[in-house]
Amino acid sequence: MLLSEKEIRIPQHNGQPGLLDHLAKTVLAQMPEDSIPVRIAVTQTDSEGYTVELGTLSGLAEHSFRPVCSIFDFQKRQYEHTDQFNAVLLVPTGIGAELGGHSGDAGPLSRLIAQACDTLITHPNVVNASDINELPENGLYVEGSVISRFLMGNVGLSKVRSNRVLMVMDEHEYKFFHEAAVNSMSAARAALGLDCPLVVKMEDKILMRSLYSRSGRAVGSIEFLERLCQILHRYRDQYDAVALSSVIQVPSHCHGDYFREDQYDMINPWGGVEAMLTHAVSMLFDVPSAHSPMMSSKEILDLDVGIVDPRKSAETVSTTYLHCILKGLHKSPKIIANAPLHTSGGLLTAADVSCLIIPDGCIGLPTLAAMEQGIPVIAVRNKNCMHNQLKTLPFKRGQFFQANNYLEAVGIMTALRSGVALDSVTRPIPLTQVLTQPAQPGFDLLSSQPTDNQCTKQNPV
Repeated sequence: MLLSEKEIRIPQHNGQPGLLDHLAKTVLAQMPEDSIPVRIAVTQTDSEGYTVELGTLSGLAEHSFRPVCSIFDFQKRQYEHTDQFNAVLLVPTGIGAELGGHSGDAGPLSRLIAQACDTLITHPNVVNASDINELPENGLYVEGSVISRFLMGNVGLSKVRSNRVLMVMDEHEYKFFHEAAVNSMSAARAALGLDCPLVVKMEDKILMRSLYSRSGRAVGSIEFLERLCQILHRYRDQYDAVALSSVIQVPSHCHGDYFREDQYDMINPWGGVEAMLTHAVSMLFDVPSAHSPMMSSKEILDLDVGIVDPRKSAETVSTTYLHCILKGLHKSPKIIANAPLHTSGGLLTAADVSCLIIPDGCIGLPTLAAMEQGIPVIAVRNKNCMHNQLKTLPFKRGQFFQANNYLEAVGIMTALRSGVALDSVTRPIPLTQVLTQPAQPGFDLLSSQPTDNQCTKQNPV
């Protein structure tokens, strides 16, 4: 089984019922019979259409692993539950976001946003910072593809007290690294109280390669995925969540280049292929999953990078990068497939989402799903490599907002929560729009009844 990335062009959706439906039909029409899409990003919009980068999983015919539904399956919510205000915060992996594009540097952002809502739903890329994970108390740690399915109305999220976390890792040629991974798990058991039923060491490993797409996104390829799937299938009744630790092949110079002072804007080369792996695992097995890269050699471990950009510094002081994902998976919510959209109790569904906060320019399934669901979208200026104008999408009035920064986004969230129209607290306040509706011929406006010449003749009783 192979995970890979490809680029396709999709024409403008003139005359189509909706952009999401148009993209879904066009993408699925171009998929080979033995492949399925696992991740989609619209990287550029122009007058002729959309440039789409698509993560695909192929080789399914030889194996029994296949998700029960397509990433494009959609169930529309009929209304919003308003007893709580719940926010989804996304900083997509691999796009080089100035805030949130590195080692958990959106952690403080998650804590800020969490103060403006009852529940914050976010993904590993936001809070993972090597051995640091400061997910707020009211935050839910949810894998990216699960958030997409959640917003599409296909799954619910159920809070848990704790998960049994299985760790699957590479057997490294330098035993120091896989032994360090075991010690990281043991530390989480002793200090966090994590329940780990088993650590599985892979002799036959998956092969992960980091690449950059034409748009500049960090992507990659993964070969021999079936080796991991066989392990997860074999021990399926022993775990609730999956922690993964494996080597990612990158050009040797990337390790030093990434931390150099003159490479401030270099996109993290590891995150994109990690997202492809966890998207596939969570889709195929309906479990929370997260990945941490295993160092390829002691030479990499011993690199002297000096004092680095604070956004990248967490990666310089860790050996395994594992504790962040172990802490996140500890209480990651259970995925409830085929959950009814409108429920009561502790189950969260798309009907419970009050807003989506995302960097401006990012169009993927979460943005499109929110647009179709009528969920307010707050697009924040956060420099990245995507080239789209979200304001050109067919949002309904009062559904799309642009913020210059995340502090401003919190103000917009507060206005939404309190039911205050934004133009009522800005100056100058727009004039109230007044339209005159011309009287219709043959209609008596005073009595609001049809005139005699419009009445239909009825037989007497």
